[in-house]
Amino acid sequence: MVRDLPTTALPAPPLDAAKRRWAERNMSLVDHGCLRLVYSNRHPLDGQMWRSAQPGRRALAWAKRNGIRTILNLRGERLNCGTYLTERDACQELGLRLVNFPIRSRGMPEKETAHAMASVFEHLEYPVLMHCKSGADRAGLMATLYLHLHKGEPMEVAMRQLSLRFGHVRYARTGMLDFFLERYWRDTGGDRTQFLRWVDEVYDPAVFTREFHASGFASFLVDRILHRE
Repeated sequence: MVRDLPTTALPAPPLDAAKRRWAERNMSLVDHGCLRLVYSNRHPLDGQMWRSAQPGRRALAWAKRNGIRTILNLRGERLNCGTYLTERDACQELGLRLVNFPIRSRGMPEKETAHAMASVFEHLEYPVLMHCKSGADRAGLMATLYLHLHKGEPMEVAMRQLSLRFGHVRYARTGMLDFFLERYWRDTGGDRTQFLRWVDEVYDPAVFTREFHASGFASFLVDRILHRE
């Protein structure tokens, strides 16, 4: 089983001109990067953390100009994807630390991943920009955990990060993220000191997956029309 855990991107040779052109075409046309040029879904959580859709070179240059030190990539390392190769290349050019942490938007996290979701914020160099593909689902999950576990915000405040305002559709299969967080909230009363105990003693990914039910229409909209990852 692939372990969904955070790792810092290793140094790589700069992309040559041909590879760079291929990677940027792949990002724009295959990974829908042309749409993100119109809307980046970029929002601050506080003075130390931003959330956004997948950044391209211009967005990463913006991050550098605005004092960002770390990019937290919630899509993970994808060496056959032009978007990832562009991101890694740009981060190296700009002197940004790139941390890859693959989070699933349509599946319950494994217990080990849930532990890493809680602890990753202790090991980043701030300020940080974290992103997934659209900036709606995985970014919303991790924004919720950042505000609740790392900053101490109550769940009723932190959960606002998973909402239609950012493009998140809770009735699709991406609603698994809401289900996971709301069960933790219900079972512990939102006591952040109990999150890891709850993960270890109560949370069961297989059981939670069976108990979750998504709307077929909402899933069709998110998966087939919006092409969410």
